[in-house]
Amino acid sequence: MFLEKKKIIIAIDGYASTGKSSQAKLLANFFNYSYIDSGAMYRAVTYYALQQEPKGEINFQLLLKSLVNIKIDFLYTIKGQQTILNGKNISKKIRSLEVDSQVSNVASNEHIRFFLTTQQKMMGINKGIIMDGRDIGTVVFPSAECKFFLTASPEIRAKRRYNEQLKFGIKNSYNEVLQNIINRDYMDTSREVNPLKKAKDAIAIEVSDLSLYEVFQLLKTEIVSKLKN
Repeated sequence: MFLEKKKIIIAIDGYASTGKSSQAKLLANFFNYSYIDSGAMYRAVTYYALQQEPKGEINFQLLLKSLVNIKIDFLYTIKGQQTILNGKNISKKIRSLEVDSQVSNVASNEHIRFFLTTQQKMMGINKGIIMDGRDIGTVVFPSAECKFFLTASPEIRAKRRYNEQLKFGIKNSYNEVLQNIINRDYMDTSREVNPLKKAKDAIAIEVSDLSLYEVFQLLKTEIVSKLKN
């Protein structure tokens, strides 16, 4: 069957809290592909950096010297994909507002991006993967056979992130989450190194008024079409 014989790379980019990770997980399960959450990798580095300084500030000089000591893995369990940093499960901790507020700043550093992008490219050597993030279709896998770019209004995305954080037991106000979303949008799109932007050959999907299932169907249909060609 074509779904089993042909392996491609699927890149899902877009703004924060547009459901990229949720869609990538569903698609990876459907097509029996490996799912790589690139955002979790940047969050893991951010969390590591915050743990280095007692005041909760990023010391980039110290962080860059420490990159060789950072090992990020993904563990697949019945509870979903877990992010492992140096042997410890930090899946819940990297979803905090503290990490949210700093991750775009960390991700804008060219040395950190090179460090993680190199690892991400290695993960796609044998294809058969789905990776979501900010620059997957433009930088990490510019030759990916299937590219998507998800967008939604800041208010819709803030509501989704707010509800997501509640599930993790993180209690921040909606207004705090919304302001964080707006700040991250600015930082992601205005950074000098690999800013968030739509790849020319990516399919843009506005998800504000679409359900999780409706978006999944749109993406799945396009991927099946690519696999048949």
